Formats: sequence, structure tokens, C-alpha cells
Amino acid sequence: MKIKVHTQLDYRFAKPTDILLQLEAAATPDQRLEHAWIDISACDQFARVAAQDGVGDRLWLRVHDRLVIDYRSTVAIDRAPARWASLPQVAMHRLPGHTVQYLMGSRYCPSDQFVKFAEAQFAGLDGGALVAAVRDWIESRFSYVPGSSDANTTAIDSFVRREGVCRDYAHVMIALVRASGIPARMASVYALGVKPQDFHAVADVYLDGAWHLIDPTGMAIDGSMARIGVGRDAADIAFMTSFGDAMMNRLSVSVEEAA
Repeated sequence: MKIKVHTQLDYRFAKPTDILLQLEAAATPDQRLEHAWIDISACDQFARVAAQDGVGDRLWLRVHDRLVIDYRSTVAIDRAPARWASLPQVAMHRLPGHTVQYLMGSRYCPSDQFVKFAEAQFAGLDGGALVAAVRDWIESRFSYVPGSSDANTTAIDSFVRREGVCRDYAHVMIALVRASGIPARMASVYALGVKPQDFHAVADVYLDGAWHLIDPTGMAIDGSMARIGVGRDAADIAFMTSFGDAMMNRLSVSVEEAA
């Protein structure tokens, strides 16, 4: 499948500010950039650095007054149909080093506080079957409510309220999967089917020696998700981290199927 992405940002700043951006689709073995173009307004500093786990790039900018970005890309996604529900989990003592951090609790995903619930709710399950049960449990019990959470909302908050947006669904799924002994990280993606269209957050779960994208909201069309970046939780995958006050004038994301 091919998708066409068009993202536009327009922000103002009261004083010179350092900005960390992560909004370009990543070039990985299972997704190829057939076209990629980005236009960034004048800035004092520009540097491209590797993002977490080597998935995509981040951009360091030093901006003043205004930042305007126009990003366009066509991504060819070559990912096998999702059959992760039948895959085995990797025994902890056989996990590769880069996955170990994704067993641990993090700022938005305090997985250690979900262990007893996970043991009781998903008893007798492991591997992909357990992950599928977690996804189905969240999808059937949570309500997608725009504006119901903010930058401080954790998986615990969302678990109690049973509502949220994509990042909240992903945080709860990641926390429950980690609590069950399976590495899980968060991925920002561009995907078809997301309403309203935006940067979309999903879970990325390690099963049978590979990472598998799973959307607990059920919105993203299978095979259409293009990774932008990955990390422990929302703190690591933000499309823009501003180290100073920023005022948004415009933000738009468009994802369409390409011919």
C-alpha cells in the first residue's frame, strides 16, 4: 500500500527558542520513501539527528518569531498482513538488549502498577493471544473523547476514566502489555482511517523477534500505518517539543491513499 502525506505547521514564538521536531515518515525495511520534501522557514540553526532506536530522524531547530513547515511524502508500505495474535512472546532471558527498556515503567506508562490487574484479567494467556485480549478489552470499554485528556494524563488516569484519545488508548495498552512481561513501545504514525486526521499514536509490541504495530482505537486501516518515530511513551514521540513558549497558528495533517 502507498500513502500520501501532507503536514503543515505554523507557530509563533515570543523569543528565540530551541525546537525538536519529529514529523517525517521514517525510512525502514518495511516502508520506503518514494518521495519526501520538507520546507522550513528561516531559522538560526538546523541539525538532523537520529531518533530513538534508529527509527527516523529528529530535527533540531533554533527559531525566532515564527516557524512555518510544509512537509510532503509518499510512503510505500511493505508490511505483511497482521497475524501477530498467533505469535509467541520471547522469553525474558532471550530478549535483545534494545527491547529491555520497554519492559520497564515510564512517565506515562507506570506498568508496575498494572501487574495485579493484568495477572487477574488475562490469566492463562501469553504472547499474541494476550496482546489481542488487551487490545479487545480496551477497545470495548473505552470511549474516544477528544479533549478529555491533556499533556499530564497518564495510563492510570485513562484506565480509571475509561476515555481518552489515541495517545491514552496506546498508553493503557502499553502499560498492560509491559505488566504482562512483553516489551511494548509507543509509535507515532501516519495512517488511513484516523478521524479526525492527525499524528496518530499506537502501540508497537515485540513478539516473535519483531515489532508489530497495533492500534487499540481500531481506527487505523491495517497495512496503512507508516512509522514516524518510536519511544517509551508520548514524551518520546511528540511531533514538536518546544523548549520555550509556543503559540500554534495552524496545524493540519492529511493522509490519503496514493495510486
